[in-house]
Amino acid sequence: MTRLGDSVARTSELLAQDLSSDKAVEQLLTETKARRYLDLSDLSPKEQAALITARSVEVLPGEEQLAERIEERRAAGRGLSVKLGIDPTAADIHLGHAVPVIVLSRLQRMGHDVTLLIGDFTAKIGDPSGRTAERPPLTDEDIAENLAGYRDQVRPFVDFGKVSFRQNTEWLTPYSFPELLTLLSQVPVSQLLQREDFRSRLAAGSGLTMSELLYPIAQGLDSVALECDVELGGADQLLNLQMGRKLMELRGQQPQLVVTMPLIEGTDGTGAKMSKSKGNYVGLTATADDVFGKIMSIPDRLMEPYLKAWTEWTDEEVTLALSRVADRSLHPMDLKKVLAGEVVAALYDVETAAAARAGFVAQFSKKSFADVESLPVVDTGEHGGETVAGVLTKVLEFTPSASAARRIAKQNGLRLVLETGDGQRAVVLPEAAAARPLAEVVAEVLAEAGTGAAAGGVFLKAGRKLAQLTGL
Repeated sequence: MTRLGDSVARTSELLAQDLSSDKAVEQLLTETKARRYLDLSDLSPKEQAALITARSVEVLPGEEQLAERIEERRAAGRGLSVKLGIDPTAADIHLGHAVPVIVLSRLQRMGHDVTLLIGDFTAKIGDPSGRTAERPPLTDEDIAENLAGYRDQVRPFVDFGKVSFRQNTEWLTPYSFPELLTLLSQVPVSQLLQREDFRSRLAAGSGLTMSELLYPIAQGLDSVALECDVELGGADQLLNLQMGRKLMELRGQQPQLVVTMPLIEGTDGTGAKMSKSKGNYVGLTATADDVFGKIMSIPDRLMEPYLKAWTEWTDEEVTLALSRVADRSLHPMDLKKVLAGEVVAALYDVETAAAARAGFVAQFSKKSFADVESLPVVDTGEHGGETVAGVLTKVLEFTPSASAARRIAKQNGLRLVLETGDGQRAVVLPEAAAARPLAEVVAEVLAEAGTGAAAGGVFLKAGRKLAQLTGL
């Protein structure tokens, strides 16, 4: 049995335990945390290809060709040449960005040669993938600042001692105009314009610059320079990655295989991609408590894609855990706590994950919110005239704006919790309530609930965030 097979056998036994138990979960996290560093070089080419394919959206030309390329390179006494390109367009990153990095780590541990390509040249153009407008150009100072913290942020997911770092200014800066014209004469314009985002922008009358049009060419030249066997990227990068195959063919090289990763939905469950601009992300620099709490706030349906994206579990292990939820031998909340622990353990360690779990339980599993320490307090006499969304933005720090509060309300996550001393009654507020004055909304709920319904206090709850209302 392979080393991975041994780990899967142990993990399967742990997944069958009582996962409401802190001790059982800590044992599970200890095993799965160790798997992040497990040597996978003893897997056969077919097993390696299957493991990578299981975490991808597409493998082009296919899983069989990937296994054949692994076998071919192994026979030559070396591993695949694998590339993941990063354009340093932001100072910090989130878990959505970590998905291809985790796959890069698996390829590294399979014994392949991995390169993290820093697109310091292409960052000045800006990847147009998925964009509805032109992206502002970055300066050298912007790029240097953004790049400075990137390595530390993804360090939990990859061994930098075994990663080659390259910057595409090495070969793109000296690339001459005659060389570029010769290359472009062999690339059909139709291939560049088949992108849906380009067509949508042109149809809407929006701008499309020549630099954006040439971005896939620049990215493809990176693959030529590195003579890649495999390039990783998000699903929205597919056409860019395929351009690498085209240019390698034109240069007489063996075309790279393309492996695309899923674009992860944000924590708010609206269907939108995880994004800092939407406030539905988990930052890699966030505190352990914040990471744990944000994962706990996700809809149950996101547990499967999140488990596949950020844990080292196999498909069989994910299926086993979800089947226990389906047959009710495992509560969804307990599995979600395991998932949150997995993410915190990856970013920090198992001990920190256990502490975050304990802190979450202490804060959100009490019989009375009045027992929770350090809750934000909203004086309705002072803030009653403000909208519910406005109060949430100021007091509970919704970001980037009150729109985040409205999204929570749309998902039935905005509530007033009334405490009687004998228990709680949660009243779900409609989306329209987010735009109404707080005092009016509270008054209507209390009038309908009747005398004594809130003798123990009234609390405003949005997702996992909570505030106590006073001055009623």
